[in-house]
Amino acid sequence: MIHIIKNSIPNLFTLFNLFFGFLSVMYSAVGDYKNAAILILIGMMLDSMDGRVARMLQVQSDLGKELDSLADIVTFGVAPAMMAYYAYFSAFGVFGMAIAGLFPLFGAYRLARFNINAVKSSLKYFSGVPITAGGGILTFLTLFHGKMPSIILPIAFFVICILMVSTIKIPSLKEVPLPKYGIIITLFLGYAIYIVFKREQHRFPYFIYVAIPLYILFIGYQLVRSKRKSSVK
Repeated sequence: MIHIIKNSIPNLFTLFNLFFGFLSVMYSAVGDYKNAAILILIGMMLDSMDGRVARMLQVQSDLGKELDSLADIVTFGVAPAMMAYYAYFSAFGVFGMAIAGLFPLFGAYRLARFNINAVKSSLKYFSGVPITAGGGILTFLTLFHGKMPSIILPIAFFVICILMVSTIKIPSLKEVPLPKYGIIITLFLGYAIYIVFKREQHRFPYFIYVAIPLYILFIGYQLVRSKRKSSVK
């Protein structure tokens, strides 16, 4: 029984990542882009944690890897594309739908290519921009779409799509003790703190106040763990 629970813990992180991606799509559909963006942020947190938790518990599995890819397509492919569609591309009707649909298509191809080359790939770099980083950047730009020239979002949209399927070497953070995609997450957290400071926190989902402290604790644990490892060496 304990072994089953232990094996299920990393998958729960991944499933919650998928669930928050679905909720983000729902918030985008009603035009609430702030909540949609925060939910994708939480998905990024969970995505950076599930693999590390699996390694900590020594319960890595092929099921977890496949589940992670499926969750990533929704949270960092479909959800950001929906944000971009409702914020910008919806003005172009069916054509806008087709354009927005390109993002999860390119992202899915990027994930499939990564999965079949994962064993051969280097720990020092990725081949093309990971869908998680691409989805995070698109989400951040969409969130501030009204405060920048409107042309930036569509240009960034197509550039990210191309970069995801490109073979450009992108530095990897796999060997860094901190969670992945720290820059993007830091930007999101900075924006969240700004909103709270402006006393507009009621516009966020309540679970962000659980997710952020837990994530900070996780970062602290990783730092302590890495220091212990270095001292043992």
